[in-house]
Amino acid sequence: MIIFDKLWSTMKEKGVSTYQLREECGIDSKTIRRLRANDNIETKTLNKLCAALDCRVEDIMEYVAE
Repeated sequence: MIIFDKLWSTMKEKGVSTYQLREECGIDSKTIRRLRANDNIETKTLNKLCAALDCRVEDIMEYVAE
């Protein structure tokens, strides 16, 4: 299972809010809800997140065996 727990700590560390993701990075509120629920997201969203946070994909998500 892919989880996005690291996303929230990376956002806090970089001082980026969910509001900024929505307004400045074009990530809609539905996608934010999907991230919080560890649901599937598109790879283009991962690209946007990594660009917005200036980080690598492993800084925002990780695989955890079920």
